[in-house]
Amino acid sequence: MTDLKSACDAVLDGVTRGSPRVPGVVAMLTDRDRTIWGGAAGERTLGGAAMTEDTVFAVFSTTKAITGATALQCVEEGLLDLDAPAREYAPAIGRLQVLDGFEADGAPRLRAPKSDVTTRQLMLHVGGFGYDFFNENYARMAREHGQPSVVTCSHASIETPLLFDPGEKWEYGSNIDWVGQVVEGIRGKRLGAVMRERVFDPLGMAEIGFTRSAAMKARTAAIHARGADGSLTPLEFALPDAPEVDMGGHGLYATVGEYMKFIRMWLNDGDGPNGRVLKPETVGWAVKNGLEAHQKVGMLPGVIASLSNDAEFFPGLARGWSYTFMTVEEEAPTGRPAGAIGWAGLANLFYWIDRQNGLGGFWATQVLPFADPVSFSGYLDFETAAYRHLTRAGAAA
Repeated sequence: MTDLKSACDAVLDGVTRGSPRVPGVVAMLTDRDRTIWGGAAGERTLGGAAMTEDTVFAVFSTTKAITGATALQCVEEGLLDLDAPAREYAPAIGRLQVLDGFEADGAPRLRAPKSDVTTRQLMLHVGGFGYDFFNENYARMAREHGQPSVVTCSHASIETPLLFDPGEKWEYGSNIDWVGQVVEGIRGKRLGAVMRERVFDPLGMAEIGFTRSAAMKARTAAIHARGADGSLTPLEFALPDAPEVDMGGHGLYATVGEYMKFIRMWLNDGDGPNGRVLKPETVGWAVKNGLEAHQKVGMLPGVIASLSNDAEFFPGLARGWSYTFMTVEEEAPTGRPAGAIGWAGLANLFYWIDRQNGLGGFWATQVLPFADPVSFSGYLDFETAAYRHLTRAGAAA
């Protein structure tokens, strides 16, 4: 473990001291029982307090898998039919139309979808929704027609036209925000309350939520903007506390240590220290690729430069999508094996869960745009170091 510590510490030191750099980073590794390595480097805000392992992050789309778990619980209890129209649980989704281009005067051309959106399609990101920072038609709707950004955490930000008919293709977007609305419709309470009762408490996750406590707010890292010259500028931007909608796609704040408890649940077939979150058989099918042959996970094009670069995990590698993670269908260059799952968050947070080897990791920075070259390459180095040193230690044992 000494070699592992040295290797991971060196990665964190490199990304926070180099030029260009990230302001600060927290990263952790876990096996099935405990966090086996954790580290923090740099600052929460440029020129401010030091980054610490208990720093609070806006975790953005790493929220999605937790929302997915609450939906899977509804399936287990017979309360949710994944293939029924999602409007049966979240009626507002049934009123949405397909954006079929724009008229000569710029007005959106809308039509009824050919079929109802299902919760399965939402969980697999084939429901028809996107994000304005990855899709030019949504970006145009924002520029010309006032479509609000999802970071407003408002009903209006998700009650958007579909970009295509449900099931037609894979496109990453606000689908999981709608899964959260499905769960709320079934449970009759806010998504955050459902998560607290059915995920966070069984896993002993305290410092995580859609609204920060005063103590969490005091330890929150600032989000920084990366300039074209590599410079960093702290932003005033933060996801709202007490949001209008508990956004199941991106709204949580958390420490990395709390998120590791969620990763361990997946490594332990759904079990947690204070109770079971998911049945082993549910975990077994939920981590498998659920896409059809015509639904391909592809590159995410950065159409709003301040929010995202072009982004793609492991180009050329066979990938899929499960409930709700990206899957790798063959071994990745980092050492991540086929069948492992993982994903990311907009401000350059990344995680993976390797059930085969009982290993998971999380890397947290607060930098925009997404796919930041410094943070993303540091994350890949971190994952590679974990496999290189843990595999070596396993061979020696």
